[in-house]
Amino acid sequence: MQWFTLGRPGDRKPSPGWDYRSLLRLLVTRLGMIIILILGILALAGYAWANKTIILQVDGKEIQVQSYSRSVSDLLKLQGIILMPQDEVTPALSTKLRENMRVVVNHAVQLTVTVDGRTDQVFSCRRTVGEVLKEQKIPLVPEDLVEPAPGTPVKKGVKIKVVRVCVKEEIEEVPIPSLIRREADPHLANGLMRVIQAGKNGLEKQRWQITCHDGREVERRLVERNVVRAAVERVVRVGTLRQVSRGGYDVRFSRALDMVATAYTYTGRNTASGVPPRFGAVAVDPRVIPMGSRLYIEGYGYATALDRGSAIVGNRVDVFLETAAQASRWGVRRVKVYVLE
Repeated sequence: MQWFTLGRPGDRKPSPGWDYRSLLRLLVTRLGMIIILILGILALAGYAWANKTIILQVDGKEIQVQSYSRSVSDLLKLQGIILMPQDEVTPALSTKLRENMRVVVNHAVQLTVTVDGRTDQVFSCRRTVGEVLKEQKIPLVPEDLVEPAPGTPVKKGVKIKVVRVCVKEEIEEVPIPSLIRREADPHLANGLMRVIQAGKNGLEKQRWQITCHDGREVERRLVERNVVRAAVERVVRVGTLRQVSRGGYDVRFSRALDMVATAYTYTGRNTASGVPPRFGAVAVDPRVIPMGSRLYIEGYGYATALDRGSAIVGNRVDVFLETAAQASRWGVRRVKVYVLE
């Protein structure tokens, strides 16, 4: 080994085997190694800094990933997550990643929303039915019905229906029917009635509460009723008398009828019952007096229902008389007809 010493420039002599060039080469070599070492350390530090722990949440499911990606967009591409225009990503895709950053991805699902008579297909990332309606700017009032309920979690294909509920009131004027009171009258023939007091309908005001779903009435409830005018009772006397004295004889009958009587005479045709017309043969409406019934007609006498005619409808009777002159004198008159027992 050779030594050299430092002294004054004028005193120092180069040691054997060393020169300034060799010394310079040695210093450069050492300095290069130091620089390479520093760069390696910096590269390792940068590598460790670039590797970040990211919390990734996709549709509610959370995982932890290690990534060297620089932005949220790069991270999702590397993770194979495909995005549609309606999907939501938080933070924005251009955001630079940081250690322990949380990235949330919500994929939009297709839904059917029916409201106000219209059905639409929509895409939404909202978590509940209520949030979807709010996002779609569909206003609700407390009375509206939502199916499924607003708090129901949203799934693909769910059908949301909003029913508009309207509650209104109506005032109606309703007639109150007049009641009929019947009183037995032993002096009036059975089957006859006499009105003693004419009835009159009353009037009632009713307040109704009406519930409509989407404009269609589904419920009607009576809330209040007030009588504006009371009904007047109709009083009728009903005959119970079943026997009268006519021409010195007692006539027993099942019922009596007030009828309009006309007269006819020979026409050349037999009666509807097939017998020739004769005094005592009368035409009736079979729906009122059955054919073959025995009768007593005031002003005419005893008779039998043997004929019918197209003009004899209801409480009408056509009595037979021997001559046209007698029929003409009879004319049209109101009579009491007794249907005999």
